[in-house]
Amino acid sequence: MDMGTDAERLKDAIEIAGGKRRVDLSLKNARVINTFSGDVHKADVAVHNGRIVGFGPYGAKQTIDLKGSYLCPGFIDGHVHLESSMVKVPEFGRVVVPRGTTTVIIDPHEIANVLGMDGIKYMLASSLAGVLGVYVMLPSCVPATNLETAGAELSGHDLSLLLNDERVLGLAEMMNYPGVIGCNAEVLEKIRIAKGKRIDGHAPLVHGKGLNAYVSAGIKSDHECTTVEEAREKLRSGMFIMIREGTAAKNLRALLPLVNSENSRKCLFVTDDRHLEDVFTQGHMDHIVRSAVKLGVEPIRAIQMASINAAEYFGLKDLGAVAPGYRADLIVFDDLKRLKISKVIKDGRLVAQDGVLLPSAASDYKGKVRGTINVRWIEHDDFAIKAEGKNARVISVIPSQIVTKGLVLPVKADGGFVSSDTGRDILKIAVIERHMASGRIAKGLVKGFGLKKGAIASSVSHDSHNIVVIGVHDSDMYTAAVQVVKMQGGIVAASNGQVIEALPLPVAGLMSDRSSEFVVDKLRRLIDAAHGMGSKLDDPYMAMSFLTLPPIPELKITDRGIIDAVNFKVVPLFV
Repeated sequence: MDMGTDAERLKDAIEIAGGKRRVDLSLKNARVINTFSGDVHKADVAVHNGRIVGFGPYGAKQTIDLKGSYLCPGFIDGHVHLESSMVKVPEFGRVVVPRGTTTVIIDPHEIANVLGMDGIKYMLASSLAGVLGVYVMLPSCVPATNLETAGAELSGHDLSLLLNDERVLGLAEMMNYPGVIGCNAEVLEKIRIAKGKRIDGHAPLVHGKGLNAYVSAGIKSDHECTTVEEAREKLRSGMFIMIREGTAAKNLRALLPLVNSENSRKCLFVTDDRHLEDVFTQGHMDHIVRSAVKLGVEPIRAIQMASINAAEYFGLKDLGAVAPGYRADLIVFDDLKRLKISKVIKDGRLVAQDGVLLPSAASDYKGKVRGTINVRWIEHDDFAIKAEGKNARVISVIPSQIVTKGLVLPVKADGGFVSSDTGRDILKIAVIERHMASGRIAKGLVKGFGLKKGAIASSVSHDSHNIVVIGVHDSDMYTAAVQVVKMQGGIVAASNGQVIEALPLPVAGLMSDRSSEFVVDKLRRLIDAAHGMGSKLDDPYMAMSFLTLPPIPELKITDRGIIDAVNFKVVPLFV
């Protein structure tokens, strides 16, 4: 450490804050929302070298008159799987920064299940290219289970190699809560290695002594609460409550009755997974703040929950406040309820105005990852299911939920092979292992998609992201799956042997290298195509992506076969 340089920097900071020199920027006539004092006060705010140096009149190189607008810290998303946006990190920033999100804490669980350490390093490297501030919590469960084939396996030793990175804050959601409570050696080794850093939780419905054991391991947050009672018990156990409002899971309305003036500083807002179309039409963290205010939360409290609370939980000591010494990540708006953001300042620089990122702040990342679609040659016959009985297990979709029902129903057979039964809405589903070219393909039956013809396919399928295909006829399932392979990942709709619509996702089979507008347009066209083939689900591709998630009850499918997700085992298709 250069002590002389440090001493000079300290002296400079004090002299500049003391008004002895001109600052870079003065934000005049602001109504400052102070997340420390919990009030609003009128002030000029001085900024120098990307940091706030003080309140009051300062000589400045540049002045912006806010004319009485509100000024508050930039919003922080405390837990997000950024890959679910299907765009690269700089492009995601282009969309959310103008909406007031200046920092995100990502869990690159999805890309890590495909590319392992290389995936995490890609997210870290690509995030340096954009204006969005990005910190990482290391994925704790890769692979998520032993009931599927992932593209990588990350041990405690692997994770330890990244823990010294200044942007790595700790260990992401510990989904294997039975492993924690049961003292699984591998799980405990990851917890031990992360000691001294944050460890996020994921413990749906865990309570009583099980919760005591889980929290005793050093796990300090949870984003899976669905009721006030569950959240209150976890709050009393010392956990921070991440109130989630994403695309698939929405817990804001259910959990806000928990929040009061005594406990609100232990609660923070997160999106977890929020799809681009929702960001375009509703917003990102600004949407959560607006919704919370509409549901009765005091505006300043809602802003605290979207900024300083997350900063303090994660130990980001220079974020989340408008105060001397804090990073100048700031947003400007006129109305506390409407929260329509007019300006965004990042590290002391104006980067967005009236909902648009300024050209000077735009950037891209040209780094590449290796191809991740490694599939044995696919044949038409791969989708045939030999009829080995009269009754079979059928995965029944529940609209707008990721849980499913497991049914046993009579199958329709033709020439000794099972065929889809559109009259009863029973379709064929297949999962193709895409990491090791093992040739492993699991086949099953699914109810609830409503397709009358054609097929849909995707390389986005949680958690291991093998290729999943649902269709009426084998020929269309074949066409859709082959197109996913040709694109090196993506989402496809096919009918009558032709590809109707396709979205290439060449980055790990999860993300596009195109613009957000391109991705949203393609997703709309894909959904329209599925609706045109008969599906009544709002988003059949999102519903399909969760059918391969073994930890979520009742019945699922992976490349290993049909999964009894209650008893956590592979079961035969036919009963």
